Formats: sequence, structure tokens, C-alpha cells
Amino acid sequence: MITLAIPALAGPEAFKPGTVVPGFGASAPVTAVELPADTRFMVAFDVAEAGPEDGLNRKLVTPARFLNMHGAAGVPAGNLSAAVVVHGGAWKDLLTDKARGSTNPNAGLIAELVAAGTTIQLCGQTAAMRDVGQEDLLPGVTIALSAMTAHAQLQQEGYTLNPF
Repeated sequence: MITLAIPALAGPEAFKPGTVVPGFGASAPVTAVELPADTRFMVAFDVAEAGPEDGLNRKLVTPARFLNMHGAAGVPAGNLSAAVVVHGGAWKDLLTDKARGSTNPNAGLIAELVAAGTTIQLCGQTAAMRDVGQEDLLPGVTIALSAMTAHAQLQQEGYTLNPF
């Protein structure tokens, strides 16, 4: 059993970046959280809303926070699996600077998520609608047949959908 005994009422200064996805996804420790030592998470995140043109997409930060928070709580990195399925307006947040026509503020976050083993898939139907090819996407991002297909496959693999 993993037990944390750190005050939960510490305020915004208690939020710190984690080690699973360095530099992104700050979280705060919580008092008396107990997770079994063999805890394993396989979680899918659905991202449809675009982030601001000049800032991080908060929906893409959420998987980083999830991974960092559970890593800090003692869950081994090997027991943490995250998948992100992107569709709708969020497609631009996965583009290279060249394809986007401007600097993508999410590029560093995407790189760190991929380095942490997170799979990131763009809906193929969104890609087709927007004329986006694999060469337009940041390294590590792939194209699925559709967001629906990606989620169905992830569920068959044992992933649960985080309803954030």
C-alpha cells in the first residue's frame, strides 16, 4: 500500500511538475491517499477542443498531470499507460510549425507525452476533412481511421475513458 501524508490544503504553491512528463502537468500531493502497490492505470483521454493560438491546450495537459500525479503517488511509470485521441478543433494542436503556419505551443508537451509512452492519435476523418497528412503532424502522433475507432480499440485493449 502506498500512503501519502502531506497536507492537502497547501494552496497553488503546492502544485509541482512531476517526473513522468517533466515540465508539464503540475499536481499537488493529497493527504492519506492509499493506492495498492500493484496499481495499474490504462487511461484514454478524448480531446476535441482546440487550445488557444498562443498557449497550451489544457486538455492535452491533463494526461501529463494524470501521469505525474500518479507517479508522485508511487505508481511505477511502467504501470501507467495513457492514450490521447484528438478530433474536432484540436487537430491544429498536433501540427508541426510548418503545417500550422506558426509556432505550435504544444510541441514540447506532445514530445514529452510521447517520450513518456503516451500514444497520441488524430482522428482520420478529421485529418481527411482538414487535408492533414502524417507529414503535417508532430513526431510520435499517428492517424487512426476515426476517433470512434481509436476509442473502441483502446477499450478492447483495457483502457478506460477519463471523462474530464
